[in-house]
Amino acid sequence: MTDPTLLESLNGQQYLVLRPAGPVAEFYEAEQATLKTRLPRSISHPHSGHVTLRGFNEPARVHELRDAVAAWASQQAPIEVRVDAVDGFPTPFQILIARLHRAVTLVDAYAGLTTALDATDFHRIGELPLEEWVFHMSLVYCGTLSESDWRTAYEKSSRHVVARPSEVIPEVEFVWYESGTEHAETMALSGRTR
Repeated sequence: MTDPTLLESLNGQQYLVLRPAGPVAEFYEAEQATLKTRLPRSISHPHSGHVTLRGFNEPARVHELRDAVAAWASQQAPIEVRVDAVDGFPTPFQILIARLHRAVTLVDAYAGLTTALDATDFHRIGELPLEEWVFHMSLVYCGTLSESDWRTAYEKSSRHVVARPSEVIPEVEFVWYESGTEHAETMALSGRTR
């Protein structure tokens, strides 16, 4: 990420993400490119496709948080991601997303991470209970659109994805933002499938 304004807004935060690199990444890149040609230039978008598993605000305990995440990753099996649909989060969010299938390994990873984090006092941001969490990859942020233009964009873009691209991701990425810079460390998912 290179946008100074966005980097500043994330300062002091940390995220645990999955970064597809195969068929899901290819779908993501093609879909995002198509949306960018149809939508006004005022929209912003993620620099690369990712699935956020958790967000944190622990600027003084980054290394302690990193160690806790690494311990979880060492017990977690690789995680399947599969695209079900192009969908969206409504106003006030106005985000077009690639909605993911609730694959067993993805659901288990989220639940296992919740259990591991519940034993800590790390400050988590944006967390929802498993039954409410929508696994997704944000494609474009349409917050600058009027509500009417957002509805039109959503209606023209949302659909089931018949091909349902999927891949198994063997690692997670721990990302943290400090002093206007993005840092990242990749961790192998070393556990065995149950």
